[in-house]
Amino acid sequence: MAQAHIMEERGALRRLFGHVAHRAATIRLAVLCSILNKIWDLAPPLLIGVAVDVVVTQEESLLASYGVVDPWHQLLLLSVVTVAIWALESLFEYWYGVLWRNLAQSVQHDVRMATFERVLGHAPSWFDERRKGDLLAVLNDDVNQLERFLDKGANDLLQVGTTVIVVGVIFFAIAWEVALLAFMPVPLILWGSFRYQRALEPKYLSVRDAAGDLNALLENDIGGMTTIQSFTAEPLEAARLMELSEAYRARNREAIRLSAGFVPLIRMAILVGFTGTLLLGGWFTLEGTLEVGAYSVLVFMTQRLLWPLTTG
Repeated sequence: MAQAHIMEERGALRRLFGHVAHRAATIRLAVLCSILNKIWDLAPPLLIGVAVDVVVTQEESLLASYGVVDPWHQLLLLSVVTVAIWALESLFEYWYGVLWRNLAQSVQHDVRMATFERVLGHAPSWFDERRKGDLLAVLNDDVNQLERFLDKGANDLLQVGTTVIVVGVIFFAIAWEVALLAFMPVPLILWGSFRYQRALEPKYLSVRDAAGDLNALLENDIGGMTTIQSFTAEPLEAARLMELSEAYRARNREAIRLSAGFVPLIRMAILVGFTGTLLLGGWFTLEGTLEVGAYSVLVFMTQRLLWPLTTG
């Protein structure tokens, strides 16, 4: 069963790639903007570290070694760089937002049309065997989910990957021992994320089935409103709707209960990495083998590294 499920997912991904292949140039540009936005987004912790280094070491700071000796001039330079970085981050965020959203809308249109054309090709008996609510759920809800993935999910995945790579390079460049501690929870977080995803799948499939029942009833009742009113069956139909709506809410409640427990559990894994960075990095700083500014960067970067993994 698991193997069949994996093969089904791969087949779905191949079909998705088929719909976006002719938009490769747009995808490449959107990917580039997402990555550059995240790189600029990760710069402020570095700027904080440099600022701490300037205040603590003054004429002996890192910036002083590049020719800007006066501490006040160093802070002015940092301010200018900060403004430039924030402007670039905002600019690339705007660009990737426009690119991914337009791409999502285009792919959503293509998939909806392809799905509807596939539906039109079936014989009348095929429709008799299926509920209209289920078909509407596929044509509307499932296609909208695809649009939401391309609008937000693809960018999130790219930015998480960029964060891991960039922060990893910074950590290992500053102190590889601290880097090992900071990255220790990453496998556990990823494992927990995939396990939660697998556990949530049947819950959300159940929610989808309940949504199909609800859509079918609403579609039939709205289409047959004249008949319902002729037989004064409004209370009966309202009771049926209440029953299905309660079932939909109950299944959602089960999914919510499971999904809500994810972050509190993963937070404990994040605590290991953060505490390790705090203690080992602090020890190195007290011993004089790590600069205060570098220690500040490590502490700030640890949370930037681990928290995004909980939302992937």
